[in-house]
Amino acid sequence: MNPFVHTIVTLFLIRFFKLTGREKIFALLFGVLIDLDHLIKIPLYFKKYGFKVVRHFRWRTPLQEPISLLWIIPLAIYLDSWVPPLFFLSHIVLDYTMGYPKKPFFPFNNFEARKIQLKLSDAAKQLITFLFFLCLNLLLP
Repeated sequence: MNPFVHTIVTLFLIRFFKLTGREKIFALLFGVLIDLDHLIKIPLYFKKYGFKVVRHFRWRTPLQEPISLLWIIPLAIYLDSWVPPLFFLSHIVLDYTMGYPKKPFFPFNNFEARKIQLKLSDAAKQLITFLFFLCLNLLLP
């Protein structure tokens, strides 16, 4: 999913759970900002493809896979907060609806998970999800 969808879903969940202070920061960090790891891949992309647009380039790192729960859950216990795993899982669920390849156990295993079979394009899924959560945000008091 694109950053706009992750942001609108995260903002909805923040409002829905009435998070404040550090919980709100954890929510934004694990719901949206975890995607900043993609910046690591930019030099690799340009080295390999230049300015050519390549669909399904593997932007994901192990931070983007469920295997990361192995460090997120202990961190959450240490922080005494349920927010990091919940918002990380919301991020993962959104990403796993997309058509690009996912490796849930990477880097320990190269098993590739198949996409959730919806007969919609990735762009349509993103637009529908964005509009749905935008409406939910508007409906919350």
